[in-house]
Amino acid sequence: MDEEAKINKSKINKLMQEYSKGLVLLSSWLVLKGYPYELQQQYRRSGWMKSIGKGAMLKSGDSLLLSGALAALQSQANINIHIGGRSALELNGIAHYLQLASPEVTLFVLGKTKLPSWFINNKWDIDYRVFKVSLFKDDTIGLVNYQDTGIDMKISSSGRAMMECLSLCPTIFSLTEAYELMEGLSTLRPKQVQELLESCKSIKTKRLFLYFADRARHSWFKYINLTKIDLGSGNRSLANNGILIPKYNLVLPKELS
Repeated sequence: MDEEAKINKSKINKLMQEYSKGLVLLSSWLVLKGYPYELQQQYRRSGWMKSIGKGAMLKSGDSLLLSGALAALQSQANINIHIGGRSALELNGIAHYLQLASPEVTLFVLGKTKLPSWFINNKWDIDYRVFKVSLFKDDTIGLVNYQDTGIDMKISSSGRAMMECLSLCPTIFSLTEAYELMEGLSTLRPKQVQELLESCKSIKTKRLFLYFADRARHSWFKYINLTKIDLGSGNRSLANNGILIPKYNLVLPKELS
């Protein structure tokens, strides 16, 4: 075996061992890691790798895992997409006692983000729904590390996930369910909540978050400095024939007043 063949064999061995099963590998990123396009083509021809769309591959035998796709988008393509909302609360152990896990995962991505065709066109192991929301001044605030079968990715912390749920109220997400979720958030850290509220751009979301936390009588609520949070002016009506909560200028259904 000549020297070049030896090097290529050790490289493919490294590739097979170094990256988690199910992790999508992007061609452009592999080039940066020392695997030129010609070598990648060789791996595909030899059956080590398989293409799953333009610029994306899996190791042969690996399944199409949503977690493997999200990890690639986050760490290889630098796209801010993550599991958020109710799905993140489930992964953080908050929402499981309310009802059975939702059959689809809720993903959040910045408003103008274009997702690659390899992601959109493949059928992953879990169904998902993408919400394009630009909710925070700092897009990365409140994201935490999560590991799924050896694959590392970022998901929303409980505080951020709650705000993502509230941003979808009342049209896509039920106010009643949102309040039930808030009742389970008794252990949030005030400092982190403060940072999230100061970074949040949605007046409705901030007012709902504060009112629900206040109504649930969470002990951390008293440490929140409201003077540093922009709560806008005027009423926000989220229910027909609702009742006004004067402290938060919210019009809500009678059962939540």
